Amino acid sequence: MGGNVKKLLCVAMLGGASMNLGGCATVLNGTSQPVSFRSEPPGADAALINGMHCTTPCQFSMKRGHDSSVTLTLAGYEPVTVYMQSRTGGSTFGNVLAGGIIGGVIDGSNGASNHLYPNPVYIKLAPVGSREPAMLLDKDGKVISTVDEYNLTVEADVRKGLEEQGYFPMGSGNSQ
Repeated sequence: MGGNVKKLLCVAMLGGASMNLGGCATVLNGTSQPVSFRSEPPGADAALINGMHCTTPCQFSMKRGHDSSVTLTLAGYEPVTVYMQSRTGGSTFGNVLAGGIIGGVIDGSNGASNHLYPNPVYIKLAPVGSREPAMLLDKDGKVISTVDEYNLTVEADVRKGLEEQGYFPMGSGNSQ
């Protein structure tokens, strides 16, 4: 075989391999992830912006690439809304290397390389009239921050994502 034919064959094989490996996060992670909702005390109604409800502790399968919000309500406690941000996972660069540009585009466009944060959505609710803030907790129940502080750090990005998905949230912070 001539040099040009060998090069052409090599390029075709690499292209085929990258298409077969393309979308590694899609294959490994899928486009949805389980998200847990917990509250202190348990038994709060968790209402997602898309209309789904459950009573804490509970779990939903949610799209990785879609921002969301959840409002927790429980008699005797202040209602609280928490933004859920779709964040790009650390494996995105590796996916592009292993799966080529096509794999990176596939994973980026369907959200498979993303993950929703926080997960779990674990909230210590504030008793009505206590002037205590609702607290965002990690999976072990340790304080991460107040819900208001967390929401302020992600609000602009999540609101933009919600608007792109057709949701038009009213107010800010916990007023949804």
